[in-house]
Amino acid sequence: MREIKFHGRGGQGVVMASQMLGLAFFKAGMYPQCYSLFGAERHGAPVIGFLRVDKEKILLKCEIKHPDELLCFDESLINPDELRTLMCPGSQILLNTKKAADAFERLAGFTIGLVDATTIAGNLGLGHVINTAILGAYCRFTAYLSEEHVINAVEEMVPAKKKENVEAVHQGYANLKLLKIER
Repeated sequence: MREIKFHGRGGQGVVMASQMLGLAFFKAGMYPQCYSLFGAERHGAPVIGFLRVDKEKILLKCEIKHPDELLCFDESLINPDELRTLMCPGSQILLNTKKAADAFERLAGFTIGLVDATTIAGNLGLGHVINTAILGAYCRFTAYLSEEHVINAVEEMVPAKKKENVEAVHQGYANLKLLKIER
């Protein structure tokens, strides 16, 4: 079973990203279980989404405390010390960032993926909604899903700008930078 945490801010598409990724896994023949947590429903407030996925039906109905993967939509929400208590060494962290790889040396021991989803979304006229670029990068980062499964979920779920969102998936996939920072 894979347990995935999505961490971002209101308006970035965190909740929709977890739902679209869940649908993509479902379309790939797996069993997803998705839920979100958020406080004040306002633009910019922290939002957390969770997704469990397995090849078998999931009977577990509890909080995800130690995810295998983290998709972080806003690098300002990253606290390396907190991540060490939250995630096992070797876990995968996908970050939306414009920073260079050396800015993440404190995340040694994790497999890191970097993508500038903010610029991708902005160039495509998607504003602050960066979820489809993140999902494209996730496909390449983990290799659990084909890009086509994610595109099918995006086309089914996004309410507007379908062509731009599909292009964001492609660009996120193409622009992923992989890091393995040794301790």
